Amino acid sequence: MFENAFMEAASKLHPAVPVLLYIPLTLGLLGWGLSGGRTSVGRVLLFIPLGLLTWILMEYCIHRFFFHWEGKGRLTQRVHEIAHGYHHKYPDDSQRLVMPLIVTIPLSSLIGGLLWMVGRPAQMLPYFVGIVWGYVTYDTLHWATHHRTPKTAWGKALRAHHMAHHFATPDRNFGISNRWMDMLMGSGGRRPERSGKEGWVKRGRRQGATRPPITGNRA
Repeated sequence: MFENAFMEAASKLHPAVPVLLYIPLTLGLLGWGLSGGRTSVGRVLLFIPLGLLTWILMEYCIHRFFFHWEGKGRLTQRVHEIAHGYHHKYPDDSQRLVMPLIVTIPLSSLIGGLLWMVGRPAQMLPYFVGIVWGYVTYDTLHWATHHRTPKTAWGKALRAHHMAHHFATPDRNFGISNRWMDMLMGSGGRRPERSGKEGWVKRGRRQGATRPPITGNRA
């Protein structure tokens, strides 16, 4: 993807790294906040779920409005290619299924810094942890939808939803860790199509997709 050797290496990441890096860090941050009286168990139970919901909204908006925005100039199209276009061309590249650290470390530092500046650590600390846990869940599920065979009905439906985005309707089905955001935003399934005199006819929410064989490991 890059001619520069450093950028090429930095754009790749083993899918276990987000879990191994961010879960211990956020658990430590949470322990630091609780042990020092900076936050409380009650606020943790309230604001971590709010952080998770915030990530779900961020995930949808980033995927739909940034990753799939190509612009008109060469620069914006190159940004699109690096941010997401490569993934659609090579969806089973196992080293580029999670966000690289050169993106997540600055972004998480920026979000954490802005929340700290709010001046309410009792609420913002667990809220930040919830956002990070949401991101880690998203990255892990994204990797799993490409490189693991789901065993549950929920997993199969989530995988079909994402594979439809890749191979049938790239302008729909933007949710990755969930399907309900697409249902809420009206961007799930297929677009209605005009069929003769009948006007707009919906094809229904068929979420399966024909895809090439998976080249990665499967459990």
